[in-house]
Amino acid sequence: MSLLTFGDIKTAADRITGQIRPVTVAPVDSDALPGHIWLALEFMQHTGSFKARGAANFISAHLDAGTLPDTGVTIASGGNAGLACAWAAGRQGVRATVFLPQTAPEVKVAKLRGYGADVRLVGAEYAEALAACEEFAATTGALASHAYDHPLIAAGAGTLVDEIRHQVPGLDTVVVAVGGGGLFAGVATAAHHHGVRVVAVEPARCRALNAAIEAKQVVDVEIDSVAADSLGARRTSTMALQAARQGDMRSLLVPDEEILRAREMLWDHRRLAVEHGAATALAALTGGVYTPGEEETVAVVLCGANTNPCTLAG
Repeated sequence: MSLLTFGDIKTAADRITGQIRPVTVAPVDSDALPGHIWLALEFMQHTGSFKARGAANFISAHLDAGTLPDTGVTIASGGNAGLACAWAAGRQGVRATVFLPQTAPEVKVAKLRGYGADVRLVGAEYAEALAACEEFAATTGALASHAYDHPLIAAGAGTLVDEIRHQVPGLDTVVVAVGGGGLFAGVATAAHHHGVRVVAVEPARCRALNAAIEAKQVVDVEIDSVAADSLGARRTSTMALQAARQGDMRSLLVPDEEILRAREMLWDHRRLAVEHGAATALAALTGGVYTPGEEETVAVVLCGANTNPCTLAG
């Protein structure tokens, strides 16, 4: 696979302008965390996560090229990528068939069906849903999208960085949660172009990118985390590992207890109901795994909010 470039991200930005919502940013109270911290509220994006960016780019690029078959598009997902694919396809009148593990949160399944997708629940984890999706694509001719391992998907996700930079002058660091690595690959590529540091945060028991960096190649990992529904890829993409080798980048792990605490803090102090995967990025700061310098300007990407708010304290 060729290396993702900043040119790919600029092309994606031009292609999806007007289709997606520009990210909103909000400062964190100065007494809450050291440094100058901003929250990038990407969970306010269409479908409730950053995934809408990549999906819009993927569908639009294939429409422009005339490569969308009558059988539509299909994708395997922990939930958010499927929602984004179904949303982007539906906007263009394209059929979407989405494969999810049987463990996918009901809130995501219900939203998918609300977008008009044909939802199929297969297996206990993402890898099994992916195998079923690949078989479906092979037998029907449907265009296979991917939750994270595709340059069009990653390039769309990377459009987030320039939007943050335009609102946060002097941005030094972007902190982002990592699952399969689509968001990370796009963000890291754009950040490297601008000389911005990237802090990649994963649950300690859901560490596909961290393990790949350690092994210097893509490897399979065990998945056992409260954030597994959105960050539970068994392996990262080669594209993400390539991106991790560029620029100023740190790979950090946080325990589930800190993810839960960060999620509760967002609700208690801001009334922001985000999913565990989104809280993972913030957990690096609230848990002391990453401590910004006093003058460091940091943006923490809150990437999704397709969660059950009833699981938050009152």
